[in-house]
Amino acid sequence: MKHPLLVVALYSLASVLSPLSSAQNTAPLKQALTFHASFDQGFDADFSRGEKGALSRTKQGTVPLAANEELKLVPDGRFGGGLHFTKKGSTQPRFKGAGVLGYNDKSWSASVSVWLRLDPDKDLEPGYCDPVQIVGDDTKKGFIFLEWSKDETPREFRFAIRPKIELWNPNGLDWAKMTDAQRPAVNLKRAPFSREAWTHAVFTLENVNDTSKKPLGKLYLNGALMGKIENWNLTFGWNPEAVQLVLGAAYVGQLDDLAVFNRALTDAEVKVLNGLKSGVRELTTNK
Repeated sequence: MKHPLLVVALYSLASVLSPLSSAQNTAPLKQALTFHASFDQGFDADFSRGEKGALSRTKQGTVPLAANEELKLVPDGRFGGGLHFTKKGSTQPRFKGAGVLGYNDKSWSASVSVWLRLDPDKDLEPGYCDPVQIVGDDTKKGFIFLEWSKDETPREFRFAIRPKIELWNPNGLDWAKMTDAQRPAVNLKRAPFSREAWTHAVFTLENVNDTSKKPLGKLYLNGALMGKIENWNLTFGWNPEAVQLVLGAAYVGQLDDLAVFNRALTDAEVKVLNGLKSGVRELTTNK
């Protein structure tokens, strides 16, 4: 039987070490973080190594993002406030600046984290839906996205890394009619999305444009690895100045706590990120 004083001493030691251990777990994430938008106070990012401003593309050009009938700021996000895309429309928040995504044509690695809440089969309108995209100056030169499929019931969920079109689709095949093996994507017949609970999605990119290393993409949902994109030539042809992070293409549902990191997170780091009690704001304290 342990002496009572020993038990107290061990408990006190654990209480001291626990915060230290937690800080050590999050320290690499803090160092890798390049962008965070909590959507608590508005559309703009809370933290960014690039530009903070949320933009919207209109017929008059690119302008600062403002709420409208298609997109609203709501108080009931995953952590504080969040976004609600109320219907399919043309309002697509976008963030730019080299420091946000760090894209380059030599060797590019990054991770994107976001929380989503919707019932895809009840909330989405017909057609493809991409809650998150990374785009450049031409989708034939490269295109990265999370996607719900076009016609299937239930709607399928995908993470795709499409490099230059001649590398993955030289014959111009229809994306919807391709087999899973023909797509540079993680294809999920079912995914854990609902109106009742938030789903955490993370995708990672590793060694894109690096011909000397093996390129790799991974998709995680709620901290668990769902699949990999590998054995593809992931070479892009983007103009680095044109690369942007885009939200809400045909999306209907809620979205919150968007974050970008400057490398591919590990499986363990994704679990830590998924378990943050207050979301990514925990990583920006004293940053």
